[in-house]
Amino acid sequence: MTRPPAAAQAPEIAAGTILLLASACGLIVANIYYAQPLVGPIAQSLGLAPGAAGLVVTMTQIGYGLGLLFVVPLAARFENRRLGVLCVAASALALALAAVSRSPAALLAAMGAVGLVSVGVQVLVPLAAHLAPEAIRGRVVGLVSSGLMIGIMAARPASSFVASALSWRAVFVGSAALMAVLAVVLSRTLPVRSPHTRIGYAALIGSMARLAAATPALRLRAFYQTCLFSAFSLFWTTAPLLLAGPHYGLTQKGIALFGLAGVSGAVGAPVAGRLADRGWTAPATLAAILIVAAGFLVTLVVPQGSTLALAALVAAAVAIDFGVQTNLVLGFRAVFALTPEARGRLNAVYLATFFLAGAVGSAVGAWAYARGGWPFAGAIGLALPLVALARFIFRAATGRS
Repeated sequence: MTRPPAAAQAPEIAAGTILLLASACGLIVANIYYAQPLVGPIAQSLGLAPGAAGLVVTMTQIGYGLGLLFVVPLAARFENRRLGVLCVAASALALALAAVSRSPAALLAAMGAVGLVSVGVQVLVPLAAHLAPEAIRGRVVGLVSSGLMIGIMAARPASSFVASALSWRAVFVGSAALMAVLAVVLSRTLPVRSPHTRIGYAALIGSMARLAAATPALRLRAFYQTCLFSAFSLFWTTAPLLLAGPHYGLTQKGIALFGLAGVSGAVGAPVAGRLADRGWTAPATLAAILIVAAGFLVTLVVPQGSTLALAALVAAAVAIDFGVQTNLVLGFRAVFALTPEARGRLNAVYLATFFLAGAVGSAVGAWAYARGGWPFAGAIGLALPLVALARFIFRAATGRS
């Protein structure tokens, strides 16, 4: 008896491939976040003003946003493994340039380049979605995204530990070496996927604006994640400055231990993937928004400098990371279900929107902290998920997108 065509043509993805993609995503995306706990030492070393220290992170996120818009769409035209490997190899070069930078301008340019080519990770996440059967796509994307989120959150304590033992430059030297090795591994082990799209590059770029205009679900998911990711970027840019300041006086090792708390938020990815597969996207989205808001709120009701306040910051780190990761995967699942042949472009629009907003969050966080300390920065952070909550309530009450 002949199997139905859908079953016969269902894509498969091996457990080893999922592990490879998750590991690669974690290592690549970590490059964007190594600098977050190091903005103080980097600014002091290169002579950046305290209010401008957040630019170290902002430039990386701007580069990443531009890469999402102008590099990731190439995955719709070129063989995905080759494109991913080229991005990883270019990351090794950009990180090496960051390591040897001797002026603020040179470092900021290098960090922009690091962000630009780190979008190789967003060639790999859609590749996982293409290879996974529909019934478990959310779970597979969640598992690969777990690797991505672990990379984001482990990057901060890892860079703090290395910087405390050696220097901030050693962080970028070590990552450049890792990227060189990873490029070789991926070139030899990733499955080949050649897309069938024959649209020209200029038309691909233009089609992303049309996709955004014609896809309310994409705009909605991008809006939610924009609010939450801006808050996330603000928190992780300013929290190290607060912890190193007079209230706590933590060293880079202490900040590294604080950063480890956020790694537990990675459990949000597989949980979110399973919830999305079961059709519970709306309540899970509401929960994610409320968790992020609660994380900021708890830091604002306790006077800074006490043991209780430090415990509140640790709880906030876990809550914010968990909520942001949960909403990220819910968005991935919703976006990847829209138009299979346009997944790369949909993913690019989704991610570029909130990463560019995250760049603003980092810059605003450092500026707000320099002018009003944590109460000012934290209040801005709290306002962002509350904006997402207002949008969620409006949609639920009116049924309008």
